Amino acid sequence: MITNIFDDKVSLGRAAAACGAEYIRKAIAARGAANIIVATAASQFELQEALIAEPGIDWSKVRIFHLDEYIALPEDHPASFRKNLRERLIAKLPAPPAAFFPIDGNAEDLDQVVAKLGEELEKYPIDVAFIGIGENGHIAFNDPPADFDTELPFLKIRLDEACRRQQLGEGWFPTLEDVPKTALTMSVKQIMKSAAIINTVPDLRKADAVQKALEGPITNMCPASILREHPDCHTFLDRNSASKLKNQ
Repeated sequence: MITNIFDDKVSLGRAAAACGAEYIRKAIAARGAANIIVATAASQFELQEALIAEPGIDWSKVRIFHLDEYIALPEDHPASFRKNLRERLIAKLPAPPAAFFPIDGNAEDLDQVVAKLGEELEKYPIDVAFIGIGENGHIAFNDPPADFDTELPFLKIRLDEACRRQQLGEGWFPTLEDVPKTALTMSVKQIMKSAAIINTVPDLRKADAVQKALEGPITNMCPASILREHPDCHTFLDRNSASKLKNQ
């Protein structure tokens, strides 16, 4: 894992976007298309803004997946991840993407939803995944203890309280009771199949999780620690999120 530390979130976002954009350009040059995953969390806003501005990307040749979505949350809710991705990224791109594969957490048959997404991932292996780390060490909604072994591309999971409190703290919901208790998430193994991973983690509230992920044991009690086993993972931190690292 390559770790980069920046003075502020804007610089961090720009650097992470530039690194990821290069993988997108190379994939398009090599195969005529690129397949990416984009996370939709408050920690990713600066990265998304910078990625939109990256030059030399033909977005009409890019297919976009995302990581997770709440179950039974209306799509027009401010916390809907597919809503946020459409409004903050897709609508602002200089050209519509080749495809967008939203996770429909409101579908009547969720098993069919995840099966179809799995088929699309088989057809379009991921060139670069833009992800982050949660306050409880999760990647996507794989809360501890995460399943490191399942081959399923997506899982129906129950969110732990630490994860739900993070969503409350970020201002997406008025009370803890309003935060959904279940979600669909891309599995750990599926994320790790990405050819490259851009891991963007700003803010002091992430410092404990960052220290455990980068310097603690590799364990499903800190799911992000598995990223150290990926052959091409770039982690981008700011001074706050890196503040508890022993080795900087």
